[in-house]
Amino acid sequence: MRVGIIGCGYVGLTTGVCLAELGHRVVCVDNDEEKIKKLLSGTLPIYEPGLDKLIKKNKNKIKFSTNIKDAVVNNEIIFICVGTPSNPDGSPDLSYVENVAREIAKYLDSYKIIVEKSTVPVETADWIKKTIERYKKNNVEFDVVSNPEFLREGTAVHDFLYPDRIVIGVESEKAKKSMLRLYQKIKSPKIVVDTKSAELIKHASNSFLATKISFINAVANICELSGADVEKVALGMGLDKRIGKDFLKAGIGYGGSCFPKDVNAFIWISEKLGYDFSLLKEVKKINERQRELFIKKIEDTLWTLKDKTIGILGLSFKPNTDDIREAPSIYIIKSLKEKGAKIKAYDPKAMVKMKQVFPDITYCDNPYEVAKNSDCVVILTEWSEFRKLDLKKIKNLLNQPIIIDGRNIFEPQKMTKLGFVYKCIGRK
Repeated sequence: MRVGIIGCGYVGLTTGVCLAELGHRVVCVDNDEEKIKKLLSGTLPIYEPGLDKLIKKNKNKIKFSTNIKDAVVNNEIIFICVGTPSNPDGSPDLSYVENVAREIAKYLDSYKIIVEKSTVPVETADWIKKTIERYKKNNVEFDVVSNPEFLREGTAVHDFLYPDRIVIGVESEKAKKSMLRLYQKIKSPKIVVDTKSAELIKHASNSFLATKISFINAVANICELSGADVEKVALGMGLDKRIGKDFLKAGIGYGGSCFPKDVNAFIWISEKLGYDFSLLKEVKKINERQRELFIKKIEDTLWTLKDKTIGILGLSFKPNTDDIREAPSIYIIKSLKEKGAKIKAYDPKAMVKMKQVFPDITYCDNPYEVAKNSDCVVILTEWSEFRKLDLKKIKNLLNQPIIIDGRNIFEPQKMTKLGFVYKCIGRK
């Protein structure tokens, strides 16, 4: 099939490349000229494992452009994959979606399926349809489909090609048949529903996972106060099939471009519809409090932070991505700096982006450079390379053998035996 992708961020680029892998002809469009230049030269504007290989493999099936017309004309299905950032009140900013809908309307020349792939509040498909009806220049028919993405940064290619399910929200049989044909090579369950239900599935799913993370973090705080071990508690909970072990990892809270934004949006949507979703408000509070408690843990360990050198390992909101959007590291580094600490930092992929946020901290080439002459090392992202550190070397490089671990990547007893002052989350 012939597919247009509007927006070449994490979702749009992964969607376009993976659809090409499935055998479709794809045109990816973005108004960021620098991003398109990079893609045309074979350079990825984002880090996502496996994406570079798929682009090279399918280069004859993918075109890149800055002109929306190229995504609309001659294509059967057009994906809207633009950003929906949060407004100050938590509502999603849908201006990019509206602008794209207006542009699509200009170039409609035959029946098209317009797919909202961006995460949007319920009823957005209706607004896209109204907008296109309002601005289209002829009597061409079209359908609007909701096809929410469930891609995890770091495993997005696998998640697209081998998903738990594909959700398709449609209002016509014609659109249903085309969307099922688009995904026919993927053997996962396909859930065909109305557009409103599809839109809610996305927000409900992400908000539930955020709830699970906040719940285990609250339990971790109880574990610290009582002397229990949150890892053992989580294991005992997770083996219950009704609960499951995923997203029961205690730490410094969730971040990224999805969970914080989607929780805020779902709270806002609920209030707009007349329902007070107080559970989600508490989920958000627990997540924010977790970062504050972690900063207090650093202070309690070092006594004062003024003029202390703190080494930070991990800047991205999770491993295997360079994404720092809503990363806990930003809040924690900002707070440590405000308290007078000097920061040294290392991340395998996210330092270029973090330099735009904190140009004045020291960026290091490796974890050992971070540890050298620092008063402690703080772990904020669970990159696999940190698990393999030469801990004896780290100990010798530090001013004091202190590691404060926000991701529980080491065993407390082992660290104590090695001579470290080791502080983690919900464990003694």
